[in-house]
Amino acid sequence: MTYPVQTAEIKDTNQLDNAEIQLIRNCLAGKRGAHELFYKRFYGYVMSIALRYSNHSEEAKEITNDSFVKVFQHLNCYDQQRSLKAWMRRIVVNTALDRLRKNKRELRQTDIQQTNIEAPDEGVLQQLSAEDIMRMVQSLSAAQRAVFNLFEIEGFSHEEIGAMLEIPIGTSKSHLARAKMKLRQMISDKQHGK
Repeated sequence: MTYPVQTAEIKDTNQLDNAEIQLIRNCLAGKRGAHELFYKRFYGYVMSIALRYSNHSEEAKEITNDSFVKVFQHLNCYDQQRSLKAWMRRIVVNTALDRLRKNKRELRQTDIQQTNIEAPDEGVLQQLSAEDIMRMVQSLSAAQRAVFNLFEIEGFSHEEIGAMLEIPIGTSKSHLARAKMKLRQMISDKQHGK
């Protein structure tokens, strides 16, 4: 069964281009090689999101592959009036959070250790590469990394994060505070050449 793609109503240039519309049509029609082309076209985008929520590249690959399975299963439900990448990002984030929810013990930690960490020098921050920052974020615990990404990058409130991760709001705040504290410490260490 094929699902028609409404192209006439797509006006926003940030929406689908003609190649993406045809690719979605081909996937929905079950055309040979369409899913592979779709996967290749969006792999880098999906993987970049998965890396923010994973401990290592192998876990990110698993999140990426699980996300694509969900994308393909629900492609017929995609509202083409909305951004395809935003829809896919939501699937990737939810897939990563589903994996995290399986380990609720780590999510439920609430105590915050107080330490005195000096503010990093602006010059050190400018010297950090994207890879340095990614490594620092990936070195956080899974729960801290998830809350940090959801709050700081995705823009969710602690109430929303608590509901998504099925944790108290205070735990969300605790994980964010710990994440920021650890990131500051890593930047400080880099500043002092440690």
